[in-house]
Amino acid sequence: MFKTRLISGIVLVAAALVLIITGREILLAAACVISLIGMYELYRVYRMERTAAAFAGYLAAGLYYLDLYVHWIPEQMVFVIGLLIVLLAIYVLAYPKYHASQITAAFFGVFYVAVMLSCIYQTRMMEQGAYIVWLIFLCSWGCDTCAYVVGVKFGKHKMSPVLSPKKSIEGAVGGLVGTFLLTALYASVFRAQMGIASGQIFVLAAISTAGGLISMIGDLAASAIKRNYEIKDYGTLIPGHGGILDRFDSVIFTAPVIYYLAKYLL
Repeated sequence: MFKTRLISGIVLVAAALVLIITGREILLAAACVISLIGMYELYRVYRMERTAAAFAGYLAAGLYYLDLYVHWIPEQMVFVIGLLIVLLAIYVLAYPKYHASQITAAFFGVFYVAVMLSCIYQTRMMEQGAYIVWLIFLCSWGCDTCAYVVGVKFGKHKMSPVLSPKKSIEGAVGGLVGTFLLTALYASVFRAQMGIASGQIFVLAAISTAGGLISMIGDLAASAIKRNYEIKDYGTLIPGHGGILDRFDSVIFTAPVIYYLAKYLL
């Protein structure tokens, strides 16, 4: 299992490198595909992955990604309200085929997966985004790795005993400290390329640390849904890791945090 997980992890990192370095249409298309797969996994939890409500969600996600490229939706709230009206129409016209929770899930899935993951692309398209975008992964996967190492060595106090008994407060603190140090090191190495002053290194480290804190919420939120529905993994697409949502649960939360904090603080 460890060997399978390691190989899959290496492939994931390599794929991320290629896609993010390439950027633009390739990254946008990849983010869209990943989002649709993640939505399918989430909808499957609610037993609605092949329904009209689910396909409305998939279509909405596709249109949202298209808008990121061509900017055809005049106002984002139009998209939100339009999607809600369509889903409620499906709910009413097909009654009693759907439970209200399934319609809620269809609406939720578009934003929880597609919209939040799209911030990877949006961060990449920012000025200096080729470097800032890596903070998303530093404060999710990096924080998770540091938290695991510190937790194994020093973890005594459970952070969430019922939801995730293996996670500790010591591990969480270690993850945040590790994220800060990793980001500070990364920003120092690429300082010239990013065109930032010394003080901005600490701003980036602070942004990444905030993202690391939020990534823990993302990880636990995904676990909470799985526990509610008594499933181990969202899927089997990534050997040793589970599905898209199992591997990107924290990235989903960190992507918008890094995007907006970087957008307004740098």
